[in-house]
Amino acid sequence: MAPVSQDAAEDCGSGISEIDEYAIPISKCIALKTSVDTRPHNLITASLQKGLRFVYKQKEVVGEGTGFGVPVVLCSDETYFSGSSRLCLYKKNDSITVLKEFLMDMIQRKEFGGIRLENQKLRAAWKSMDRLYQKHIYLQILASALGGRLGVQFSFVKTEPIGKVTVTYSAIKNRLNIGVDLNFTMRKKLRKVFLLNEQGTAFFRNYSDSNGIQLADSQIGAWQRVEAESACISDMQRRVGFSLQKKKDSILHLGRELLRGSADWIGLDYELSNWNRTFEYGIEILEA
Repeated sequence: MAPVSQDAAEDCGSGISEIDEYAIPISKCIALKTSVDTRPHNLITASLQKGLRFVYKQKEVVGEGTGFGVPVVLCSDETYFSGSSRLCLYKKNDSITVLKEFLMDMIQRKEFGGIRLENQKLRAAWKSMDRLYQKHIYLQILASALGGRLGVQFSFVKTEPIGKVTVTYSAIKNRLNIGVDLNFTMRKKLRKVFLLNEQGTAFFRNYSDSNGIQLADSQIGAWQRVEAESACISDMQRRVGFSLQKKKDSILHLGRELLRGSADWIGLDYELSNWNRTFEYGIEILEA
């Protein structure tokens, strides 16, 4: 289904009703839940909005992940996240669509040894370290082993919003359809958009793809490009999971981080640098 526009979201008299929380049932054991607030308030992402959180046998297994279908906006000056939202149900005929407006009003800050990295040169140096970290699996393993003893602290702070991203979620059987409205008010500063699809590493521990690659736990790097046409993340027994396809005009990334007391996520994220007003994709929910 095509994304519901922001104009439609403003019109609550046209089959749209505001809600605080909603769960999309997938099967007897699986549901996908989202809320207007930032629950479940875990670790670094405690203050950030989440998409659809995976619920298995009535237990959330999102960890510190963002959930399915969460926008992050990279501009020329900052990278923007969402700390505020509006959540609605959109009813048309017999179908129900969950609509979430993400207000892009948060930015990330890092501190090293108690010193905030606000200086432009310091922040540029840290970005170079980030890129190096993402490319080299040995640095990722080292960082995981140190578990935060490097003294780097992450936080998110409120800022002037750059606009809203409207995301719609609907499901037919075990397929979740996600539509994203990218009609920004500050498009001149826009460089890239990331669409995050992340859950927790304690439950989801395996990766496999259509090229035959299979990885488990720490074999999965912090950030790597997926070359296969389809990719899947599942539990240790490969009974429950989710699968995404490569999409035109986007790059699909696999990522995982497990740092004690800091990070706990695994996911398949889209990177967009060329797009139209909307972007649509599907997630297959797998259950043996």
